[in-house]
Amino acid sequence: MSQRGIAVLGSTGSIGTATLRVIARHVDRFRIVALTAFGNAALLREQARSVQPEYVGIVNRNGDGDPAWATGAECLVEAATRPDVDIVVNAIVGAAGLQATLAALRAGKRVALANKESLVIGGEFVLRACSEGGGEIVPVDSEHSAIVQCIGGRPASEVSRLIITASGGPFRDWDAERIARAGIQDALNHPTWNMGRKITIDSATLANKALEVIEAHYLFGLPYDRIDVVVHPHSIVHSFVEFVDGSVLAQLGFPTMELPILYALTHPDRISDAPARRFDPAAASPLTFEPVDLERFPSLALGIQAGCTGGAAPAVFNGANEEAVCLFLGGTIGFGDIPRAVDSALSLLGDAPAESIGDVTAADAAAREHVRHLFRQSGGASKSPAPVYV
Repeated sequence: MSQRGIAVLGSTGSIGTATLRVIARHVDRFRIVALTAFGNAALLREQARSVQPEYVGIVNRNGDGDPAWATGAECLVEAATRPDVDIVVNAIVGAAGLQATLAALRAGKRVALANKESLVIGGEFVLRACSEGGGEIVPVDSEHSAIVQCIGGRPASEVSRLIITASGGPFRDWDAERIARAGIQDALNHPTWNMGRKITIDSATLANKALEVIEAHYLFGLPYDRIDVVVHPHSIVHSFVEFVDGSVLAQLGFPTMELPILYALTHPDRISDAPARRFDPAAASPLTFEPVDLERFPSLALGIQAGCTGGAAPAVFNGANEEAVCLFLGGTIGFGDIPRAVDSALSLLGDAPAESIGDVTAADAAAREHVRHLFRQSGGASKSPAPVYV
């Protein structure tokens, strides 16, 4: 059996490190040929020493790292388009992952996509690159992986509705006033998943679920009124698929990203693996579901509305949210300011056109600058045009 070459973009983040663990169990099938990270040179050096890839890149060296490593944002595209790479695991968090997704698909690669922002910001362009280049997108997000597994190759015409589950985050039982006053550590205390800081904050605001709805729209070709969200605190059921005959299928499992990562590498096949915990229905019971309270979690409604609006609105939503989360994690603004900043950006910029990648890039930059300007009087703001959290 020949090994498939893997590039892991964002190898030092939570998805990247989980990917390396998965591949370490299946070295007969996969070989890591490229690793990239944003700025964690110490961990990247350790990973490179362990797996001995042919290519190592770091976006922000900051005086650290091996002088032989490639540097700058271009290393992401270089790694993703190498001829010895068959599968690109895009585990970059944020808008910075878009160009690598486009380049990999144009080069005919399979993209195991954990960078949901690629589809949120540039959905139509990503699908076009996939079609023209002969590439393939297999989602890594547990919710979208579940949908792929449930649909099982059936045509979109047989799918009536998608139901994406949300844990509800750490503030599921908090009232709106208390949520608005939440501190950084409160928001980072996710009840079921261990993720990076930015994604964890997005899970607390439910902005992450809005991104997933937009992503599902592009991945599965369903209109927004046929994609629902339900709160499921246990994170056992990852998504439901309702078919036109009324049948409903769900994919279940205890929370772990290693299963959807493995499936994205092997799809449509399955191989024997040794996950940390086998499923036990009795241990998982009882399973409960609740409607989403959009008044307490306005980021979800703002994101879905941005998706429905189309054009550059999703890019504005994402850019404003990324900048606001960056400011929150930096202690500049409060938790309740995040949806306020996003709403303000969408009100001003949400009707911008998106005829080209340049348009969505400009909308993203304008949204970030608007958020920085909005809070400039409150002690300063991040000057980074595109923060990356890997």
